[in-house]
Amino acid sequence: MAVRFDTAAFNFRKKCPYVSKDLLRWFPGHMNKGLKQMQRKLKSVDCVIEVHDARIPFTGRNPLFTETLTGAKPHILVLNKKDLTVPSLLPKILDQLKSEQNLQNIVFTNSKDQNCRGLKTLKPLLVDLIKDSNRYNRSEELEYNVMIIGVPNVGKSSLINMLRSKNMRIRHALPVGAVAGVTRSLMTKMRINDDPKIFMFDTPGILEPSVTDMEMGLKLALCASLQDHLVGEEIIADYLLYWLNSHAKFKYVDYMGLLEPCDDIQKVLITGAIKFNRIRKVRDFDGRTRDVPDILETARMMIKAFRTGELGRIFLDIDLLRRNQKLKIQEELEE
Repeated sequence: MAVRFDTAAFNFRKKCPYVSKDLLRWFPGHMNKGLKQMQRKLKSVDCVIEVHDARIPFTGRNPLFTETLTGAKPHILVLNKKDLTVPSLLPKILDQLKSEQNLQNIVFTNSKDQNCRGLKTLKPLLVDLIKDSNRYNRSEELEYNVMIIGVPNVGKSSLINMLRSKNMRIRHALPVGAVAGVTRSLMTKMRINDDPKIFMFDTPGILEPSVTDMEMGLKLALCASLQDHLVGEEIIADYLLYWLNSHAKFKYVDYMGLLEPCDDIQKVLITGAIKFNRIRKVRDFDGRTRDVPDILETARMMIKAFRTGELGRIFLDIDLLRRNQKLKIQEELEE
């Protein structure tokens, strides 16, 4: 169990670490190509499922989706990786998304858990939405086509694999990975249910062409929607440290072998390298070798600890939720 610390006793940073916005831009050719493919395929689709990370439900959702893909078709927002966020906040997140973004069909899932309640409700929900919709040119078709969209590495392929496994007892068929950009093109449709016949299109993760908000970009990087090496593992780890200290989340102290909270990422990583024996040899100009802490490898370990939940359940958009809740309360008082 992590030791409790008095936040007021430490002089933590008040501002998000600075990073060049050039590091937060990643819109390679396959994303542009994938978006055009998705737009062309939309005529043969009955429902669009948008998958996003439940740790950042208000951050990083691509506005290109709402502008070009989700307007004319039934739309379900799936907030995946709910096992890594704070469960007590899920009802508030749901209310805020429904009231502010006019989203009615929202499902929280853990695509790695076959017994997840959200996964069980997803298929009946999409079937009902399709039946109640005007399918236009597909009104005579008996099979249902569903397109999965979202930013990179939110679990789109994992969701399809789990639904296929649950409903058809078929082993996983789509490649998945812990880094962004595993799915690089629109694949052939995958059958995930027999009665009724439901097919799903897996699609590449599509980010905004430019990240206008620096902290939004860092949140996406921390959740692995941007490839780590493009932003820099030490930069991502530094943002994680800033966020944890700002919100009094101190499990990292024990994990990294520290005695107390620290706001210096170099000190944190050096201490962690010593604890985990992440040491590398370097050669000096005189030809001698010496051991030094492997800062890069330790930064990767710290980031991975966040992504796997070893640093606790974390909701990165807590400030956006609090701010909007305060605005609602203020409006009620003014009325």
